[in-house]
Amino acid sequence: MFQNSYISQEAFFGLILALGSFLLSMFLTPVYTHFAYKYHWWKKQKQTTLTGESLPVMTKLHAHKFKRAFPTMAGIVGVVVVAAITYMCNWYRAETWLPFAGFIGGAFVGFIDDLINVFGSGKGAAGLRAPVKFFLITMIGLGLGWFFVYKLGWTSIHVPFYGDFTLGAIGMILLFTFAVVSTSNAVNISDGLDGLAGGLMIIAYGAFGAIALFRGQFQLFAFCMTVAGWLVSYVWFNAPPARFMMGDVGSFALGSGLGVVAMMTNSFFLLPIIGILLVIEAGSSLLQMISKKVFGKKIFISAPIHHHLEANGWGEAKIVMRFWMIAGVFAIVGIFIAMTGGIVVR
Repeated sequence: MFQNSYISQEAFFGLILALGSFLLSMFLTPVYTHFAYKYHWWKKQKQTTLTGESLPVMTKLHAHKFKRAFPTMAGIVGVVVVAAITYMCNWYRAETWLPFAGFIGGAFVGFIDDLINVFGSGKGAAGLRAPVKFFLITMIGLGLGWFFVYKLGWTSIHVPFYGDFTLGAIGMILLFTFAVVSTSNAVNISDGLDGLAGGLMIIAYGAFGAIALFRGQFQLFAFCMTVAGWLVSYVWFNAPPARFMMGDVGSFALGSGLGVVAMMTNSFFLLPIIGILLVIEAGSSLLQMISKKVFGKKIFISAPIHHHLEANGWGEAKIVMRFWMIAGVFAIVGIFIAMTGGIVVR
């Protein structure tokens, strides 16, 4: 009874942080919006793929958005909110430092990319080149992985229904880096429709937050709730027609942070389940690129898959809502596996 009472208290504390994050973000977002519109932080529409090919389908589908002022970098609000609440209310070395560092590190890479996109000109105005972003986020992943192994002492990963599998220091650092790099890029790819990435991230952080709570990682749970609280505010303002985009500063922060949280809850193998839509989104882009390079033809009308569905006549709201529902179902499946597969030790 005492343990259940203690968990209830910690859950209440996490929910208070979520509410505080939501309210602070609701207050700061109009401030951001004022400056974004005043100083013209407009998002430039992407014109080419990673391989330099034109994007006629996506350009046509989203032409209406870029006919109006459409600022980016709204993720700055999230960075400020999460940083303030984490530092003031939830600063704990064993559970909070690493996901916070991942969140801020991803935001830093994304912020540079957004600055180039907003204020750059010419061919380089699209932002950082993909290899540069990949290199930077990989360096962040390696640094965080080193801390994860040598400061927090993790050298094994749990496989649901099997048990712990020892990887050793090098193997764990590489796995950690893979989690950070793959998740940050997947969230960035998914941020293509109004409210899509924000809703998917609320579900993902909520699910991993629940796993952290059941594992007794209360500060990590509180961190997840802080991020989720900001995201609820973001989706409020990002509902169609969106007032702004979170930009790479938001998507890379969320993806990097989520990868760290998955590793710290010993739930790496649940990441592709709870983040099933991230896998599908990133996977569709990868398959499209491989198919065009190897076979000279496209699998999808446009990639990632949400653009393919758009091109087939699905409305934005239908795609977003159905993706949210699918993500919610798989989040429940992921929590169930955590509870029954040995990730949550009772």
